[in-house]
Amino acid sequence: MTEKNNYKIEGMTCASCAQTIEKVTAKLPGVVESSVNLATEKLSMTYDTAELNDETIAKAVEDAGYHLVMETSHKQYDIEGMTCASCAQTIEKVVGKLEGIKTVNVNLATEKMTVDFDESLVLSTDIVSAVENAGYHAKESLDQEAQADLDKEKKEKHIKEMWRRFWQSAVLTVPLLYIAMGEMVGLPLPEFIQPMIYPERFAVLQLVLALPVIIIGRAFFMVGFKALFKGHPNMDSLVALGTSAAFLYSLYGTIMTLLGSEHFVMNLYYESAAVILTLITLGKYFEAVSKGKTSEAIKKLMGLAPKTAMIIKDGKEVEISVDEVKTGDIIVVKPGEKIPVDGVIVSGTSAVDEAMITGESMPVEKKVGDKVIGASINKNGSFQFEATKVGKDTTLSQIIKLVEDAQGSKAPIAQLADKVSGVFVPIVIVLAILAGVAWFFLGQESWIFALTITISVLVIACPCALGLATPTAIMVGTGKGAENGVLIKSGDALETTHKIKTIVFDKTGTITEGKPVVTDIVVAGNLTEDTLLTLAAAAEKGSEHPLGEAIVQAAEEKNFNLSTLDSFEAIPGHGIEVSIEGQILILGNKKLMNQRNIALGGFEETSNKLAQEGKTPMYIGNGSELLGIIAVADTIKPSSIKAIDKLHRMGIEVAMITGDNRRTAEAIAKQVGIDRVLSDVLPEDKANEVKKLQQEGKKVAMVGDGINDAPALAQADIGIAIGSGTDVAMESADIVLMRSDLMDVPTAIELSHATIKNIKENLFWAFAYNTLGIPVAMGVLYLFGGPLLNPMIAGAAMSFSSVSVLLNALRLKRFKPIK
Repeated sequence: MTEKNNYKIEGMTCASCAQTIEKVTAKLPGVVESSVNLATEKLSMTYDTAELNDETIAKAVEDAGYHLVMETSHKQYDIEGMTCASCAQTIEKVVGKLEGIKTVNVNLATEKMTVDFDESLVLSTDIVSAVENAGYHAKESLDQEAQADLDKEKKEKHIKEMWRRFWQSAVLTVPLLYIAMGEMVGLPLPEFIQPMIYPERFAVLQLVLALPVIIIGRAFFMVGFKALFKGHPNMDSLVALGTSAAFLYSLYGTIMTLLGSEHFVMNLYYESAAVILTLITLGKYFEAVSKGKTSEAIKKLMGLAPKTAMIIKDGKEVEISVDEVKTGDIIVVKPGEKIPVDGVIVSGTSAVDEAMITGESMPVEKKVGDKVIGASINKNGSFQFEATKVGKDTTLSQIIKLVEDAQGSKAPIAQLADKVSGVFVPIVIVLAILAGVAWFFLGQESWIFALTITISVLVIACPCALGLATPTAIMVGTGKGAENGVLIKSGDALETTHKIKTIVFDKTGTITEGKPVVTDIVVAGNLTEDTLLTLAAAAEKGSEHPLGEAIVQAAEEKNFNLSTLDSFEAIPGHGIEVSIEGQILILGNKKLMNQRNIALGGFEETSNKLAQEGKTPMYIGNGSELLGIIAVADTIKPSSIKAIDKLHRMGIEVAMITGDNRRTAEAIAKQVGIDRVLSDVLPEDKANEVKKLQQEGKKVAMVGDGINDAPALAQADIGIAIGSGTDVAMESADIVLMRSDLMDVPTAIELSHATIKNIKENLFWAFAYNTLGIPVAMGVLYLFGGPLLNPMIAGAAMSFSSVSVLLNALRLKRFKPIK
């Protein structure tokens, strides 16, 4: 069986790390696809579970020099019944013995137990049972946000660690830089450390200041050399090689100075090694801060879910954790409270603010039988509802999963950067050595000069910016979409959307509301419109025909009292005949009126005019004469005309697909401004119609909401499902619009354009930076009398390139759809 799983990866520093992990995991047996996202630090794999397991994947990643973190659940439990330290010890032992437990920690003071465990091997209920069997009581106290909080905590810890490493390095590097470079720029140096008078002191002091910086930045060397020796050099390998060369040469120079060769004292490179490490650490700090900001969308979504729910148990209201809610539970919601899970109202009415899920600003009126979404806010009324979806099945959980999957996926545009960065580091190492050797033998015959060139090339050429260019933009883009009620399922979908040239809308429920309503009442003789509607509604009271239901609905909205029928007879293909309080009424089409010899007069022309407008006219008569016409139509959504107009302004062709006859379909198309009408299409033929458009060489998007739209959504280059539609349609689609507002279709396309533009800008700057930076570092400008690139400036430039790419990606946060 093929399965898709995501794994957290630790130890990646640049795009070539991601490329290495992709390569080694893709070679494993049964792997269909392997993709690594540097920004989210996640490995996404699709593989055959019969041929491959988590342990084999983890080992392959470890062998490549990185660490795969199994996705574990992190939960906290409130423990009751503990009296001393041995109680805590006992609980730790019994829980620790369970299969799948990673870590368990019991805190006697707070009476809490924290457990990291593999949910595929042990369940939360098993942990609770183990504690109960030991003679204590455990209750889960952390919700689904626990893992997110843990990840956030880790990221914050990493940010603090990078800042600590930076300031400690800077405190030592600033005086080192002053001592080494001060005299060159005319700054005074105390006599007791002047190189001409006391060269030994000058050299040893620099060593004393530089060595702690090397120790503080030891992670660069540990990771860099490990990757280099494994045959997968990465960005840290470049930094480690460059700074090691500078430090070791300076150490050699210091030893030679102490042995009496004082001329070495003027050729020490301690400050270059220290400054490079300090600046790159600063760059890493900014990178960590920026990366933290890219995933804010997920954190916001997770923060929406309420922690508790009030359920009815044995006739009483009982407050429980939202994780303990089961399907079928009856939940009470009071004004101002968040709705805990998805469900259907069984009693009461209210207005519900669904803005955080759908982006819809106006509260939605809810009554018995209506669906409610977990995490939305109840405004004014109290109601009870039955839970239908809980835990991972709720709309909010599904949205979070969709956004996480999308942020972890790759766009085709990313493959170019991946291919380049995969071979980039080895090429740079070769170039750096060649440049150094060439300058030594052909130019300067000075090891110092050759070393400077080699270090500069190694340091400036890091492909970090290249690896961050695409994933960060995709993360921000998909997060921004979620904030606007547009869920984009993958990087692939995000990229393809901006190429769309034709959009096909399903008619019913997409362009139209999907439920017929009374649009026109035309009366004959002395009757009023209300009287005619009352008579027609009374006649149709028992009817299951959509037209009849629309007439009854119209009367009920006006609170009309409907008389009881004496008799009812359906006339197949024609209409109905009823008796109300002794009066005969006939409702139906033209054929029925002709059959009963009821003269239509000038009303036939009115009827044809209504039909041309896409409405369905129904004649109403008594035994001898026509009483009037009631027209029913599926009304157009208010947003349809605006959305189609905006798509036209964007240069996109708009088509409509429907099972309706040509005349009705064209009447609706005319009202909303559709370019192309595909009418009389059977549900099973919708996918073929989409295929025909694709054969014209167009990138086609399909917008639909029903089960019968699913094949067409899957066939289209981009399937867009309306959020109020069926689960099947949403499953088949690439993009889900949480609101049933068609204005979100152009929003999705605009967002795609903005994100791809941002990625292209990022890639341009990343490529341009490396393309220009390497020749300058190799001394090409120096050949023609220009400046030589100092390794310290190379380090600063490298850090700046990564940060600038991240900051550019974060500009997407300002995206707002154009009205």
